[in-house]
Amino acid sequence: VQLQASGGGLVQPGGSLRLSCAASGSIFSFSVMGWYRQAPGKQREWVARITRSDTTNYADSVKGRFTIGRDNAKNAVYLQMNSLKPEDAAVYYCNAISLHDSSNYWGQGTQVTVSS
Repeated sequence: VQLQASGGGLVQPGGSLRLSCAASGSIFSFSVMGWYRQAPGKQREWVARITRSDTTNYADSVKGRFTIGRDNAKNAVYLQMNSLKPEDAAVYYCNAISLHDSSNYWGQGTQVTVSS
């Protein structure tokens, strides 16, 4: 299983970015897919997740600004990030947990920079 994250970049405060995490297998083979982030000098933190039944959860710090969803046509999970703040700057990682055996998979990170 491979997860390919993309969509990071430089954006001004208040701007938007859309991250995508494409899976090599069917995204429905995962019980949960989600996004984490890690800022310099900080621990990796959970951002959002979506379950196989489309239940979504968000960290309080992003609730109301970020939206996680599935793009079935692209076999991917996306993270729409609006109203970005400088404190959202981090390397964002996608994560997936196998429905079959609960194996944990990580994609490579994608850098998000929020700066004027």
